[in-house]
Amino acid sequence: MSDAAITVEEARKTYRGAKGSGTAALDGLDLTVARGTVHAVLGPNGAGKTTLVRVLATLLRPDSGRVVVAGHDVVREAYQVRLRIGLLGQHAALDEELGGRQNLELFGRLYHLGARRARARADELLERFGLSDTGAKAVGQYSGGMRRRLDLAASLITEPEVLFLDEPTTGLDPRGRAEVWDAVRSLVGGGTTVLLTTQYLEEADQLADRVSMVDSGRVVADGTVDELKTATGGDRIDIVLRDAGQLEAAAALLPAARDTVTVDADRRLLSAPVTDRMAALTAVVRALQEAGVEAEDVALRRPTLDEVFLHLTGRDERVKEAA
Repeated sequence: MSDAAITVEEARKTYRGAKGSGTAALDGLDLTVARGTVHAVLGPNGAGKTTLVRVLATLLRPDSGRVVVAGHDVVREAYQVRLRIGLLGQHAALDEELGGRQNLELFGRLYHLGARRARARADELLERFGLSDTGAKAVGQYSGGMRRRLDLAASLITEPEVLFLDEPTTGLDPRGRAEVWDAVRSLVGGGTTVLLTTQYLEEADQLADRVSMVDSGRVVADGTVDELKTATGGDRIDIVLRDAGQLEAAAALLPAARDTVTVDADRRLLSAPVTDRMAALTAVVRALQEAGVEAEDVALRRPTLDEVFLHLTGRDERVKEAA
């Protein structure tokens, strides 16, 4: 058996307009997802993330390319794929007037489980996701995090090999997001393969074993979180100054090429890549003091996934020149 739960080769999908023109949502996209892992697909709105999930879940046929999920071709063996997957979309698919247990039993019956098995499976999933005490409560009374956890439980009624999570925490508060993250970690611990699409780069940082960055329907970078961060130059030093008028002078003191220094005048912030962490920190602090430049804060950090994406796609519109 292949170690890949998902294989996508040269997948293309174009949405045709009324006058025959088209928009390429997938433009030769390649992707491999290892079994038993969380693989995050990152990208802005319109990058092709949701189209990719719809193709993988057999809800949309690719125009061309090869797409295999759980060992089955999504075009020629769509039914076999559907038996092996679960899908959590961007919007909850729950009946808010029914209780949590009733919702799960309903999903079980829709999947042709017998009444007894549907009840047993509902109880198993309520326990697994910490919802046993609220199983009788109407879903309309659930918090956002509880509702999303129940929606996630519903997608697992048939114990799928592969689970697709399409921006699962959109609109949730930090507590609700943390609840969903914990639930996803428990799934992967049980052997489920998870493909996660998200705009929250912190979410990928928290959950993903591997990350694919998508832009304009193509994968522009792929690797572990550490590999992608290292590819942008390793560590960075951030300096917040007391006086924005000293940003240019401070930038000239940094041990980095001028075109790699990010200047944010609104926040009085300089950020630059460094190689030797401690030596750079010591040298920068000394240079600032000798030049009479006052810093409110100096910190070393790893680059964020936001910076990785902006670096790779050339979309760094947030960088502002010093006043």
